[in-house]
Amino acid sequence: MSSRIPEPCDSTRGKHDGQLRFYTTGWKCSAHAPWALAGLPEPQPGPGLPADLPLSPLSTSHVHDARAIASGKRRSNPAAYRAAQAAVHHETT
Repeated sequence: MSSRIPEPCDSTRGKHDGQLRFYTTGWKCSAHAPWALAGLPEPQPGPGLPADLPLSPLSTSHVHDARAIASGKRRSNPAAYRAAQAAVHHETT
């Protein structure tokens, strides 16, 4: 959630109950949420993202960067160059 302070439930019907959440229709309490109005049970949180899923395409760029540094196509300091050459040499053997 964001650090915004939630507005009160903007529904005028009935008693307000439960946690306030922001939906596309505005701030709603658990009693006036879209799932409650449809007669459905409260949705449970899912398991989340898989652990092996990269969060960004940039997170896997270190593999390509090591190869580019080791080949001399990407500039780096001498220590990074030697480390990249060792890493790439270790991958191929």
